[in-house]
Amino acid sequence: MTGLKPRDFVWVIAGRLAVSQRIGGYGFQHRRVRREEEIIWLRDNAKINTLVSLLTGNQNISAYEEAGFAVTHEPLATELKVASDVPRVLKSISAALAPSKAVVLIHRDLVDETLAGLLAAYLIYSGMVGDPIKAAAVIQEILGRPLGPEARTMMSVAVR
Repeated sequence: MTGLKPRDFVWVIAGRLAVSQRIGGYGFQHRRVRREEEIIWLRDNAKINTLVSLLTGNQNISAYEEAGFAVTHEPLATELKVASDVPRVLKSISAALAPSKAVVLIHRDLVDETLAGLLAAYLIYSGMVGDPIKAAAVIQEILGRPLGPEARTMMSVAVR
């Protein structure tokens, strides 16, 4: 096995925080062999050592742990509760990045509006970007997609 880059993989903070869709694909597209190939690529090529899974279930958690990743599972339901879910996830991302050698991948089934909003909110929450308009612009540039109203709402609760 040589490894396979996960779909929609992109660095949000170079060498520290990346995002992708579910490792191995999602739904009918999910394949165990693809998951194994993507895990190898993440570990050996991207040097990821920590995963934050936002999947509603605990799919793949044991496979991640067996591969040697530190894993945090922060399930997000389809109906996001912005006031409680966003701060909880932001704290988990911050905790995952706390060790100086942590290289973190955060994923969900798809790199969607919710994940984009959480990433923009994290830039504000962490203090890396103080202005929500700039945080939105940065994430839009990184992900190559506009942020809609749902994503922008998440940024409002990012201030500590």
